[in-house]
Amino acid sequence: MTPTRFGHFIAIDWSGAAGERHKGIALALATRGTAAPQIVRPGHRWSREEVLCYLRDELPDDTLVGMDLGISLPFVDRDSFFPGWSQSPATARELWALIDTICANEPHLGVSALVDHPDLSGYFRRHGGREGEHFGGGQGRFRATEVAQRRLGCKPYSNFNLVGAAQVGKSSLSGMRLLHRLGNRASVWPVDGLPAKGPVICEIYTTIAAMAAGRTASRSKMRSAAEVDEALVALGSTPSGLSGSLDDHTCDALVTAAWLRNAAHDPRLWHPRELSDEIARTEGWTFGAL
Repeated sequence: MTPTRFGHFIAIDWSGAAGERHKGIALALATRGTAAPQIVRPGHRWSREEVLCYLRDELPDDTLVGMDLGISLPFVDRDSFFPGWSQSPATARELWALIDTICANEPHLGVSALVDHPDLSGYFRRHGGREGEHFGGGQGRFRATEVAQRRLGCKPYSNFNLVGAAQVGKSSLSGMRLLHRLGNRASVWPVDGLPAKGPVICEIYTTIAAMAAGRTASRSKMRSAAEVDEALVALGSTPSGLSGSLDDHTCDALVTAAWLRNAAHDPRLWHPRELSDEIARTEGWTFGAL
């Protein structure tokens, strides 16, 4: 098996915001070759359930999907997701199942029931100055892949942190509900390894794609077609054909889909030197972080 088996590349800018439909969700699709990625359902305001249905029902078998979220929580630093809690799960897939079970009655793949859970709220930093006794202080706990992200110049947040404009905690937790509900429809790298066939989902960090396109981490956000086209050309793609201002979610999705098309064929990115079997099955990894 070789990663060159992929022929469709989807980048998803995700959102954990409250409610049903979100301007922060954008999907872009690239195919083999150099044609510019295309926004999936342009002008549509996606719900998280619609993204779930799209991934479940509409993916060709040769699709690689990158989702801009954390696919798990820190584990290896304390040998547990929730140290001191007797029911703490042992693997990422068990974590996803736990989250979805606790939040089963919450609509729109929401996760408030988890972060307010009497046994688990103490592991999170929540709004209103509520820092749980197990949060860890400072910036909180980080996964091994987030340490690797920092070496690249990125500034990741702990997935236990739910406060601040740049936090990704709630979006990651809602994404874990989606991954659980997908079941066996798609494999998740590296949790499930890299199978020889079928769609594969991986975690992405759009800043890594922007940096590959020549931008700095501090200038990774783009908000115009001109900026997107400059990045696309740097990634070997034709221009988008769009014009004027664009929201940063659309820009992130387009550029990251073009990057994913290139990166999927780089064997080094599938074998980060620090990615052990334990990390793969518990914390996962960010594709592109070395």
